[in-house]
Amino acid sequence: MGIQINSAEADNLGDHHIGTSSDTPIRNDAFLLNNEEKIEIIKDDVKHIMETLGLDLADDSLRGTPNRVAKMFVNEIFGGLDPEKKPKASTFQNKYNYGEMLVEKNITLYSTCEHHLLPIVGRAHVAYISNGTVVGLSKMNRIVDYYARRPQVQERLTIQIVKELQNVLNTKDVACVIDAKHLCVNSRGIKDIESSTVTSEFGGKFKNKETKREFLDYIQLSTKF
Repeated sequence: MGIQINSAEADNLGDHHIGTSSDTPIRNDAFLLNNEEKIEIIKDDVKHIMETLGLDLADDSLRGTPNRVAKMFVNEIFGGLDPEKKPKASTFQNKYNYGEMLVEKNITLYSTCEHHLLPIVGRAHVAYISNGTVVGLSKMNRIVDYYARRPQVQERLTIQIVKELQNVLNTKDVACVIDAKHLCVNSRGIKDIESSTVTSEFGGKFKNKETKREFLDYIQLSTKF
């Protein structure tokens, strides 16, 4: 059982963008239902929300919305909650003995704020220094996408990406910077459409001032083709 808080305290956590753990808070019974069963339950819940708001679900445009939303939640934007969808990140021996950092930048990121269930849209920049193994470039994108596709706090997402690559590559020398817009800030509340949020996590050699500076310089390079 987690610490019990009242609704006012819960609202305060969300309004101030406070997370409670570096692990996604998933219940022990999260996978007792299959995806089809989850879709059926969520469909009814969305229908109830829409009817409570006063919408007429007999209208041709709205009739299919509960089912569409339910499928989108389970199969798409929250698909990262499904451990079966976790990317298999195979590693390879670093036969060419490349010993400098490898940077994959401008990885498109779509996530969902766990406080208001509104979109987070931005870019992730990921780097590592090989200690003898390398991973396919597309797998770095897939790892970002997997952890992004769940209700998230940006700080947690940044940490989870780094931890996963550290495990895959068996090295602490991994870094990630995320720059993203939160629609819970841009489209509601303060309604500031210009601001974005930047988070970072540096492991191993990236904690060194010079190595960190090199990484940050790389992600500022122009890559127009």
